[in-house]
Amino acid sequence: MSERSIEEDGLSSDDRAYYVISDLHIGGDEQLGEIEFEHELVAFLERLAATDEPVELLINGDAFGLWEFTELDGVEKFDRLEATYPDLFAQLRATGEEIPITLLPGNHDHELAAYDEYVERFAAYNVDLVQDQSITRPVGDGVIHFEHGHQRDPNNRIDDWGNPHAKPLGYHYNAEVTSRAGQLSDRGRFDWLSDVQAVTPTEWLPLWLLSKYVYREMNPLLRYALVPFLFLFNLSSLLAILVGLDMAGVYAVPIDAVRSFLGAFGLAGTAAYGFLAANVVVAGLALLLAVPLYLIQHDVKRTIDRFGLFDAELTVDAERPYEAAAEEIFADSPETAVFCYGHTHRPDSKRVAGGLLVNTGTWLKRLHRLDGVTGLLPPVFYPTYQLAAVRIAAESDGIAVSFEPIEKPTPAPDELTLTERLLTLGRKPNPTLPDRRVVESTRRPTPSTPERAE
Repeated sequence: MSERSIEEDGLSSDDRAYYVISDLHIGGDEQLGEIEFEHELVAFLERLAATDEPVELLINGDAFGLWEFTELDGVEKFDRLEATYPDLFAQLRATGEEIPITLLPGNHDHELAAYDEYVERFAAYNVDLVQDQSITRPVGDGVIHFEHGHQRDPNNRIDDWGNPHAKPLGYHYNAEVTSRAGQLSDRGRFDWLSDVQAVTPTEWLPLWLLSKYVYREMNPLLRYALVPFLFLFNLSSLLAILVGLDMAGVYAVPIDAVRSFLGAFGLAGTAAYGFLAANVVVAGLALLLAVPLYLIQHDVKRTIDRFGLFDAELTVDAERPYEAAAEEIFADSPETAVFCYGHTHRPDSKRVAGGLLVNTGTWLKRLHRLDGVTGLLPPVFYPTYQLAAVRIAAESDGIAVSFEPIEKPTPAPDELTLTERLLTLGRKPNPTLPDRRVVESTRRPTPSTPERAE
């Protein structure tokens, strides 16, 4: 906390409640510059400015998408942000006059740590930019550890902190893939490609692209023509199973009755019977092939997992590195009660080694994968918002961590096609934020099994 805020308010910093947000990803090339939550963010800042409670706002990394500006360099990116979002910066200035605002760089806005001029520019809007990788704040008789979390991710770790030329693998992905998506997004039937930032884990990207092609970019006539084909295939598969049971003597299929029924329609019925019989043969062969192929695929996957062939730097565990980091911090600094980070876009709260490990989530969309009900269509990626601010404060029962939701309706009705809405009937996701948790003010670094909030 800055000396200005403590001296002006005449309060000890550990008397404050801390509000924490992260992963806003504001800014970027072309369509990436659209902030769908700007109204909610400004309203949140207005609410903090009007509170009578002593608070500090911490923006815990990736507030801005500086990696996604590919045609600007250095502090030129601040000029673009300032010109694009005047209402947001005006509200930062107004809120910063009432409460302290601290900004910590993440990986997407690592350049904030590389140019000292950023400190001066943000100070003009009453935002205290701290160019360190992590900070701490006192709360009650404990301490909160804040870091963005990218240093625990080998794809985004920046070893030469503050070097403007440091470019981990994640930088190249965002500069080549994410920024390009922002430049091309307006060419689609709907501005969906810019949502590439919300696709997590990154391994889902090819499947997400296939899904959006089928449900959004494919010619509607072609897409709807697939419906009777899929119905016929599923019907043929069912009949093939019944025929197989008949041949095995398990269940007698009334083949003669079906032939007689269709024969009553003359030549057309006979043709329909022949067509259906051919489809049953094809579906039966497909089912027969599916069994060994599934077994082979399952065995190959087990072999790959056993040898760890995919456990490379591209595959990142989104949980264990942060649990290990929290255990280390809690052991080295027993006064630390809360380890607060972001980066993975997954709001979470769990007990680790006697303290609390807290992820602040993201203000971007969250895409929930719902696999196709037929098994032949790609999954639907159902969009929702989980906007929230984490509140950390000393209360009578200890140091309390709670998620305060910020309401924003799901964009699904506007963004999903009719086909996607039909395929997700009765299966809409209902994501919830973690429950309130409390850690005793006097911590004892006793290791324990992580316990996830229900």
